[in-house]
Amino acid sequence: MAFLTVFTPTYNRADTLLRTYESLCVQDCKDFIWLIIDDGSDDCTAQRIDSWKHKENGFEIQYIYKENGGMHTAHNTAYENIHTELNVCIDSDDKMAPGAVRKIKDTWKKIRSQGYAGMIALDADFFGNIIGKGFPVTMTDTTLGGYYAAGGWGDKKLIYRTDVIKSIPPYPVFPGEKYVGLVYKYMLVDQKYKLFVMDEVICEVEYQEDGSTKTMWEQYLKNPKGFAFLRNAAMQYPTSKKRLIRDCIHYCSSSQIAKNKDYIKESSRKLLTVICTPMGWVLTMIVRKKVNKKYYQ
Repeated sequence: MAFLTVFTPTYNRADTLLRTYESLCVQDCKDFIWLIIDDGSDDCTAQRIDSWKHKENGFEIQYIYKENGGMHTAHNTAYENIHTELNVCIDSDDKMAPGAVRKIKDTWKKIRSQGYAGMIALDADFFGNIIGKGFPVTMTDTTLGGYYAAGGWGDKKLIYRTDVIKSIPPYPVFPGEKYVGLVYKYMLVDQKYKLFVMDEVICEVEYQEDGSTKTMWEQYLKNPKGFAFLRNAAMQYPTSKKRLIRDCIHYCSSSQIAKNKDYIKESSRKLLTVICTPMGWVLTMIVRKKVNKKYYQ
C-alpha cells in the first residue's frame, strides 16, 4: 500500500494539469497515489485524466468529480477519500519537484515515531527561486503559525499525517459562497502538534492570473461569511497582538459585507470587536473601492 497521497484539486485546468502529471511520472519513487478532485470542470479534464489512467505510470490515479463549490470543498472531498498515512496537496498549475516523493519518504522514516503532525517544506518557482523566506538554520520543528510569527513569509508545502488532518472538522460550507481559507484546519492542528522542518523544495509553483491570490479583493465581497468565519476562529488563537487586531478589523468588515447584525454577539472577542467596528467600516469602503476600480478601468 502506498504511504502518500498526492491530491490535486482542479477546476478547468486541463492544460496546466498536464505538467503536474508529468512531474509525477518522473518521480524516482512511485510509492504514492495521485488523487484528483475535479471541482466541476467543463473542459476536457475528465477525458485527459482517463487517458492517463490507461498508461503504465507506476502509480495509481484516482479521479473524483464533484459539483463546483470552491477549493475548500475540494479539500473536504479529498480528505474524505484519502487512506494513506501521509498526504500533500500539489495544485493543478504546479509541479512536484524532482525526487520529492523519495525525500518525503526518507525523512518521514527518520522522524515518524516522534509525534509530529507531519512536515513543512519549501516551495520554489519554476526557476528554482525559493518562495518567500526559507527556514532558519536553528529551526528543526515549528507550527505553521509559529513559522510566520517568527518572521517567515511566503507559501510553504505542508505534508500532513492523514489521521491528524482528518481529526479536524471539515471546512464549513456557506450557501452561495465558494471560499473558506484553507489555513483554518492548519491553525487547529497547530494547537496540538508541531511540524518537522524539511528544508527541501517539494513543489514548484506558478501563480495563475485567475487564481485566488490574484483576486482576493473580489473574494472579500463574494465570500464574506467564509472570511468572517475564518477571522473569528483566528481571534481565538492569536499569534500576536497586531495580528489579533488585524483579524478583528477584517472580521468586522466581512460581517458588515455579509449584513450580519449579530456579529458582535457572535464574536470570540466581543469588546475588541466593538472597538474595531469603525475600522471595519473603513476597510469595507476600501474593499468596495478596490473592486469597483478594477471593473471600471
